[in-house]
Amino acid sequence: MKSSEGPVQEASWQWDGEADDAAGAPGDVIGGGGDGPRLSRRGLLVGAGALTLGGAAWAVTGAQGGGPAPRPRPTSVAGPTPLWTYRGPEAMTPERLMVPPDRPVSLSRAGLQVLDPADGGPKRLLSFDPPPPKDWPSDLERPAGNVAVQRDYLYTSASRGHLDAHHLTDPAADWSLPLPDDLQGGLQLTAVDAGVLYGCVLGWPRADSTVPSSRLFAVRLEERSLLWSVAVDRQERPVAHEHLGNQLACVRSLGTGSELVVRDSATGRELWTAPGGGDLSWCTAVGRSFLVPDGSGGVRLLGADGKPGWTRSPARGESWRALPPVPDAVRVLVPRDDGVVTCLETVNGRVLWSCKLPFLLDLRSRPLLHEGTLYVPGPAAGGVGAIHAATGVLGWTFRDSGPGRDVWSLASDGERLYAGHDEVLHALPLT
Repeated sequence: MKSSEGPVQEASWQWDGEADDAAGAPGDVIGGGGDGPRLSRRGLLVGAGALTLGGAAWAVTGAQGGGPAPRPRPTSVAGPTPLWTYRGPEAMTPERLMVPPDRPVSLSRAGLQVLDPADGGPKRLLSFDPPPPKDWPSDLERPAGNVAVQRDYLYTSASRGHLDAHHLTDPAADWSLPLPDDLQGGLQLTAVDAGVLYGCVLGWPRADSTVPSSRLFAVRLEERSLLWSVAVDRQERPVAHEHLGNQLACVRSLGTGSELVVRDSATGRELWTAPGGGDLSWCTAVGRSFLVPDGSGGVRLLGADGKPGWTRSPARGESWRALPPVPDAVRVLVPRDDGVVTCLETVNGRVLWSCKLPFLLDLRSRPLLHEGTLYVPGPAAGGVGAIHAATGVLGWTFRDSGPGRDVWSLASDGERLYAGHDEVLHALPLT
């Protein structure tokens, strides 16, 4: 373990491309150092989490006024020395992002603050109006994200009947795509990959049913055009597309449970369905197969045709719940709510290694795999662990002095690891 001992440094920043009278409160960029650890300990709610389709609509505007930037509190760290540390004016809400961004951003109730990868300086603030409800998010939920950051754009469904795209640094490059009449209403953006954005519109229940219907859609982002739109007779949402080629995974609500629906990603046509093992709270693509909860806390493999493969469940006397796995070539890395990460062979589910982290996990923890290292975020007081994916050896654990109550979130641009919680975001060197 290494600990940064340098004095706290402060820096003030000006909005790029914004008028002086539109400058907001971007927060401060500070160096490492401080007056020693003072970690805030809190009980972590284990195994909680449910994907929901609720959420407010957010309109995007430019930078808003907000008074002087707050003075940063000293922050000491243990583990790798941060390249820079950004402290925003309020706690982040990274669970609104569908996928981890490929650049440093700080998403809070005030909006999305885009940061300079080199030094953490604020570049543009995109404010959401109205903000999320005061009681959202809850520790007991993991709401479905309705915001996507991909390449140079922020995508939202803030305007009724439109998909809005806002350039992260150039307001002149913003655009908005009008959608057809059958996609008017509560638009939910739920998955994005390979230049295609997927989502759904929740419909009212039919007269002969208490289950609401949905309409699914796909938008080509580069062409700024609707790829397809299909009606479904039950509540359904796309959840995964990465690494699937021509397949799109969706979760369909059955009232008392859920099932996995696999569709043609080019047309939206249904290919096959499979039981979801109760509440299908996550689905991970592995090649052309899928990993889903097995209904008893473990993980089950479904083949390319939906037929069940192997299952890895808690043994007698064990108490743990599998969280969304991370695929790694011929292996799959399965984090669990008891703080253990297990590496399984994809073909047969055989255990290759297990690594015990010094903190617990829940559905809000979203690990990130980069060039053979699995970075696993824990609670604010726990930090982030770096595990060598080939061996299961815990290389280091990074944490700061807090205080905080949120789970760490991770992102990477391929050159740096961005790790943050509450109002703090650190840039770390990738190992």
